[in-house]
Amino acid sequence: MPQPVEAHVQALVIGAGPGGYVAGIRLGQLKVRSLVVEKDQPGGVCLNVGCIPSKALITASKYFDKLKHGADMGILGDNIRVDMTKMQAWKSDVVGKLTGGVRQLLKSNGCDYLAGTAKLTGPHTVEVRSAAGPAVGSPGVDDGKPRTTTVHADNIVLATGSRPIEIPGFKFDGARVVDSTGALAFLEIPRRLVVIGGGYIGIEIGTLYAKLGSHVTVIEALPAILPGTDPELAQVVARKLRKLEVDVLTGAKAKSWVDKGSHAVVTLQTGDGDKGESVQIDADKILVAVGRRPNSEGLGLEALGVRVERGFVPVDRSMRTNVPGIYAIGDLAGQPMLAHKASREAEVVAEVIAGHRAEMDVRCIPAVIFSDPEISTVGITADEAQKLGRKVKIGKFPFAALGRAIANADTDGFVKVVIDAGSREVLGIHVVGNGASDMIAEAALAIEMGALADDLSLTIHAHPTLPEAIMEAAKASLGEAIHIVNR
Repeated sequence: MPQPVEAHVQALVIGAGPGGYVAGIRLGQLKVRSLVVEKDQPGGVCLNVGCIPSKALITASKYFDKLKHGADMGILGDNIRVDMTKMQAWKSDVVGKLTGGVRQLLKSNGCDYLAGTAKLTGPHTVEVRSAAGPAVGSPGVDDGKPRTTTVHADNIVLATGSRPIEIPGFKFDGARVVDSTGALAFLEIPRRLVVIGGGYIGIEIGTLYAKLGSHVTVIEALPAILPGTDPELAQVVARKLRKLEVDVLTGAKAKSWVDKGSHAVVTLQTGDGDKGESVQIDADKILVAVGRRPNSEGLGLEALGVRVERGFVPVDRSMRTNVPGIYAIGDLAGQPMLAHKASREAEVVAEVIAGHRAEMDVRCIPAVIFSDPEISTVGITADEAQKLGRKVKIGKFPFAALGRAIANADTDGFVKVVIDAGSREVLGIHVVGNGASDMIAEAALAIEMGALADDLSLTIHAHPTLPEAIMEAAKASLGEAIHIVNR
């Protein structure tokens, strides 16, 4: 057996997702000797089995759906079909191009990388068990044998991310019952797909397989899909799901399933108590997408007195935990569990460790749902503003009145701008429509810089483009819209 190895760094980052690897890069830029430890693949869930592969398959399903319905544009095709093996290979190539660059970026910025499982054994020591590889910072040859490295670190950054939640009666088996990772790796399009959970993950993946030919049933326990989203936006997505012949069962709870050999049978309960009804649905695959939980177990946090609340690690605005020298970022540090939030926190924590004054000082964090049509939001809704005691005005502009959306044959949805009735300050911008994910950056910048509706309405937007809808909605909030009737 190889002898245990010891190493010392100024900063040790546990996890190489959008939080961890960004922290490592920024620490290297700031000349802090650092090490990133990752037990799985560089890039974390987002790059490997989440954000990137899901968007790749969503894009492919959109192309397929457009080709199938291209007759109105004069695009005629016979025998249009999907080769799922090739599609998965293309998706893997997309993922590989991004994840392959992570280790190189870390190296180029002077940050070491070690594949292994980390556990805190003291306030400044971490034990890393790795399957193989040379010692940290060593040019030695990989002998292919497992080793244990004790790393002494002045600062420790926890960036361990999150994992899918399992529900009773639906243990992930990778065959019939899968999480989002499994659903993004199907080599065959399931004829019947049951999706448990009508949140953003379930709707995104359910929609992509509906477009590829699956009969999809979504089971949601709450009264409507996409809980937490402005209902007016969610209704547009619900209408499109009906067009795709997706069955959406709200107010329903999945209870159990049995394997019938050629297929599975899912039993669900609709309604409450004795008034409810038991329903059975045939399925070839069952996707459980009811949310994610933070990865805080097995790190040794409790023994060190690091506070953990419902799995999350509370932090201050500089990402410090209650134990000096230990920080947390990303999903582990609390909601919203978004990759771009983790990346910003990573930059903050690196600057704090390097001795700079830095904190998570943001007015808003945009969120995107890659449904059909897409939803993107930033800031607060009109209802939220009114609960805060603010009088608001709302401006809406439909994509059905926008030249570029009509030319794209994607006219579902609208842009909604919420402003303070007195000051005209932009409080929130909410978009439902394909292209929403690319439009929300302008909205986030507007709120972050304290823009007024006038700033958006007076900024000349290129024509014909989708972001013109933001300008028009801002004008509408002032009663000055050009291409719709002001109300």
